[in-house]
Amino acid sequence: MNAPWLHLRRLGGLAALLMLTACDAWSQLAEAPAVRVPAAVQAPALRSSPGTETLTLAGGCFWGVQGVFQHVRGVRQAVSGYAGGDKATASYRVVGSGLTGHAESVEITYDPSEVTLTDLLRVYFSVAHNPTEHNRQGPDEGTQYRSAVFYRDETQRQLTAAYIAQLDKAHVFPAAIATQLTPFKGFFPAEGYHQDYLTLHPESSYISHFDLPKLKSLKALFPELYRESPVLVGSR
Repeated sequence: MNAPWLHLRRLGGLAALLMLTACDAWSQLAEAPAVRVPAAVQAPALRSSPGTETLTLAGGCFWGVQGVFQHVRGVRQAVSGYAGGDKATASYRVVGSGLTGHAESVEITYDPSEVTLTDLLRVYFSVAHNPTEHNRQGPDEGTQYRSAVFYRDETQRQLTAAYIAQLDKAHVFPAAIATQLTPFKGFFPAEGYHQDYLTLHPESSYISHFDLPKLKSLKALFPELYRESPVLVGSR
């Protein structure tokens, strides 16, 4: 175990709070405040007709990343899962070893006539996670919590690389962006109990401290992209 927080997300309410209090680490583990990043200079226009495209992102615990994108206008589905490794090791218990090559990820299906790829990246870099962290987010540490964009084609790679360069050049963050650009080789949905976790368990101390603030930031910083009712995996 790299840290006493390895199993924090599996603990309920009071137990998790006691652990955090005993270690006096609330302030150390808090996410960096969300930053309203500028729009991408290289940005595609909205499509003239409806359709669907897919983007796979990793940014720490998939509970919060999924929860954020389920509230983004134009997103048709956001599924928690694993990307970066092989199908044989795509399970929560095995991925938790940090040795599989997988990252906890979210596969986002969206309508490019309602929201663009760079709109989604703007939310990703600003609200969904801290892109300057290396192999950790909040209390979660390990390669499975790295920041990564698994690009599916050259357009996704070029637009993402250009946006990262734009943000770094503008010094939007106090440190360089650590997000990895990785070729997509497969996505494997996580176990059912991980799906829609933010919506189903708002009382969880982990969710209330680390993830619900992300939704508040999304609504405050990007009201034009926010929708109140989430699109849930369990409703399909």
